[in-house]
Amino acid sequence: MKNKVVLTGLTQAEAQKRLAANGANTVTEPPFNFAKAILTRLWEPNAWILEGALLIELVLGKGIQAGFIVLMLLFAAVNGAIQSRRANTVLSSLSHDLTPTTAVNRDGKWQRLASQKLVVDDLISIRQGDIIPADVRLLTDTLEINESSISGESDAVRHQPGDTAYAGTEILSGNALAVVTATGANSRSGKTISLINQSSAPGHLQKLLGKIIGYLAILDALLAVILIIAAAIRHENLVEMLPFLAMLFIATIPIAMPSSFAVANSVEAKALSKKQVLVSDLTGIQEAANMNLLLVDKTGTITANKPSVVALYNFSDYSDTTVVQFAASAADAHNQSVVDAAILHYALAQHIAPLVQQQFTPFNSSTGYSQATVTAGATSATVRLGSLKKLVAQTSNHPDLNAIDYAAGRTTAIAVGDQLIGLFILQDQPRTDSAQAIQSIQSRGVKVVMLTGDNQKTAAAVAETVGLRGQVISYTDLTDDTKITELAGIPDVVPENKLAIAKRMQHEGYIVGMTGDGVNDAPALKQADVGIAVSTAVDLAKRSARMVMLTDGLTPIIEILDAGHRVYQRMMTWTITKLSRTAELTLLLTLGYLIFHFIPLTLNAMILVAILNDCVTLVLGTDRTTISYRPESWNLAKLSKIAGILALGWSAVGYGWLTWLQSLGLTTAQVSTGLYVYLIFSAMLTILMTRTKKPFWASRPSHAVAIAIGGNCVLTLVLSLTGWGIAAISPALIGLAIAITILTGIVLTAIRFAAHI
Repeated sequence: MKNKVVLTGLTQAEAQKRLAANGANTVTEPPFNFAKAILTRLWEPNAWILEGALLIELVLGKGIQAGFIVLMLLFAAVNGAIQSRRANTVLSSLSHDLTPTTAVNRDGKWQRLASQKLVVDDLISIRQGDIIPADVRLLTDTLEINESSISGESDAVRHQPGDTAYAGTEILSGNALAVVTATGANSRSGKTISLINQSSAPGHLQKLLGKIIGYLAILDALLAVILIIAAAIRHENLVEMLPFLAMLFIATIPIAMPSSFAVANSVEAKALSKKQVLVSDLTGIQEAANMNLLLVDKTGTITANKPSVVALYNFSDYSDTTVVQFAASAADAHNQSVVDAAILHYALAQHIAPLVQQQFTPFNSSTGYSQATVTAGATSATVRLGSLKKLVAQTSNHPDLNAIDYAAGRTTAIAVGDQLIGLFILQDQPRTDSAQAIQSIQSRGVKVVMLTGDNQKTAAAVAETVGLRGQVISYTDLTDDTKITELAGIPDVVPENKLAIAKRMQHEGYIVGMTGDGVNDAPALKQADVGIAVSTAVDLAKRSARMVMLTDGLTPIIEILDAGHRVYQRMMTWTITKLSRTAELTLLLTLGYLIFHFIPLTLNAMILVAILNDCVTLVLGTDRTTISYRPESWNLAKLSKIAGILALGWSAVGYGWLTWLQSLGLTTAQVSTGLYVYLIFSAMLTILMTRTKKPFWASRPSHAVAIAIGGNCVLTLVLSLTGWGIAAISPALIGLAIAITILTGIVLTAIRFAAHI
C-alpha cells in the first residue's frame, strides 16, 4: 500500500450529520407477508393434489368430505406459513448480527466500526478477506476481487486504483485504501451486506431426508398400484378412490419435514445467539450432534490471542533500539494484527517511534511477512517483518539459531535488505478457561487436536498446559500411518494445510469441527462439517463458516454441542414417529382393503390423522431433551430398526383390533372411527416413547408438547363420542382402544430396552 500522499477521512461530526441525513448503510427489507406465504402454499404441487381431490369430491356431491379437504388445505398452508415465519424471523435477526466491521478513518484516527455506520466519503482500509461493505473507489494498490455475488462470474476481477469496487464482493488478495461512494440501497447490489452463508452444502441430515422421502414415495406408489389393480379386478369405482389415494400421498410423504427441521434448527440458533454464538448456516447445528473430532487453532482459541514480546535476539551490529525501530516501522498501523500490536506496544513502552513508511505492503500469508520502505538517515531501507522460515530463506547471512528457546513462544523475524537482523519471541498465555473447556468437550466424546503454526516445542508446551494428551507431531512429519487418536497437536501448520487435514479426517470417517480466522482458513472452514469462525476472524472466514463465536476461547463450543444434541433428539422423535406411523397406516389400509374389501379409514378420518399429527410438529422444537455425552449418528439403518420395531408392533396389534371391530357387526364408518382412535392414540404414545431413552412414563415433555398431545387426545374423544365428521362409537369401545394402545406401548418400550435401541 503506497502511502506517499497523506489521506484523511471525515470528522466524526460530519459523519454523524450524513448518517442522520441519509440513513444507515443498510437496506430496508420487506416484512414477512403471512397472507402471501399462505397463498403461495396453496399453489404448489402437494396442494394441487389435494385441490384435485377436492374437485372430485365436489363433482361426486360429497360436501362433508370436500369440507374436510378444504380444512386440510388450509391447515397445511397455515402450518407452512407459521414455520416459514419462525425461521425467517430468526435468520433475519442473525443476518443483521452477522454484518462486517470496517477500519475507518475518523478525526484522523483509525478505528473499527460496524459497516452500517459508513457514509459517503468515508476513508476506509480494506484488505484480503474483507467483504466490501459499500461501493467504493480505490485510492491505492490493486485488488483481486470475487464479484460472483453481483455478476454470477466466478473468475476473480482485478481492480486498479481509481476503479470502483462494489458492496458485497470479496477481496481475494491485496490491501488498499478506498473512499465510500455509495451506501445501502444506493449501492450497486442494493442489499444489506451480511455474512449469512447462502450457498451451504447439504448436511448429513438433508441427505438422509432425501433417502427417506424417496423410500416413502416408492412405498406409496406400490400401494397405489396394488389398490388400483385390486379395485379394477373387483370392478369397483376408481374415481371414488382417487381422493383417498391423494390424501394418502399427502399424509404419508413428509413433504414438510425439511421445513420442520429448519424451524428446530432456528430455535436453537436463536438460543445460541443469546450465548454469543451466531449461526450463519443452520445445518451446522444438526451436524454438531455428530461431531467427533475438533481441530482448534492455538492462537485466539486456546490462548488469549494477546501476545507480548518476551525476548529479542539481535543478530546485527545495530543497537537493540534500532532493531525495534525497524520492526515497528514494518508493522501495519491501520489494520493491526496481534503481532503488529505486540511489536508496536513493545516499541511504545521503550519510547521508540517508528520511521515514516514511504511504501508499505501488509502481511500476506502467501509471502509470510509485511514489508516497508523507510528512510534511515540519508538512505532508504527495505524492512520485512514476519515468518522466520520465510525470511531465513530470503537473507544471505546465517546467524546461529540453535541457542534460541523456541519453547518460550512464537517467533517473528525482522530483516533489513538481505540481512536477518533480529528475532522476537512473543508469548501468548493459554486462557484460564481453556483446560476446563477442553476437558468438557472431550467428555462429550469429541477428540480435540490443536493446530498451530508454531514450532513443535512451543506447541508441546501449550498442549501439556491445557491438558491435551498425546503426541505433538509436525505437519511435515505426518504419515499415512499416523493415527489421529494418538495426537494432541499438529505444529508447523500453515493455513493451506488445514484443508488437507480436514479432508483426510473426513475420509477416515470423522465428522470434523474446525476453528479458524484467516483468509486461507476459509476453504477448510467450508469443508469442515462444523466450521467455526472465531471472534477475530476476517469476513471471508465468517461467511465460509457455519458458526461465528463472538467471544474468545473454547467454552462456546460446548453450547454448540449441546444445541446439536437437542436438535438431534427432537428430530429423531419426529423422524421415527413419522416412519413408524406411515408404515402402520399404509399396512393397515392395504390389508384392510385387500382382506375386508373396503378402505377401513374414511377420508375425513385420514385428514384428521394428518392434521392432528402435524399439530405436534409445530411445537416439537420446544420439547425438553437430555444432553447426550457421546457423538450421535444420523444412521438410516438405526432409524429403520427403531421405526420398524414400532411399526410392526403397532401394525400387528392394529390389524388384530381392526379384525375384531369387523367381527362386531359395526358399520364401515364405525370401524373407521375405531381405527381412527387407535391411530391417534398410538401416534401420540409413539412421540412420548421416542422422545426419551427412559420409559415414556418417566420423562415429562415440555408444556407445549404436552398441551398439543393432550389436545389431540381430547379432540379425538369428543369427535368419536359426538359423531361430528366421523361416526360415533360407544365409550366402552373408545376406552378399550386406549387401553390396548397403552398396553402395546408398554410392551414395545420393553422390547426397545431389551434390544438396546
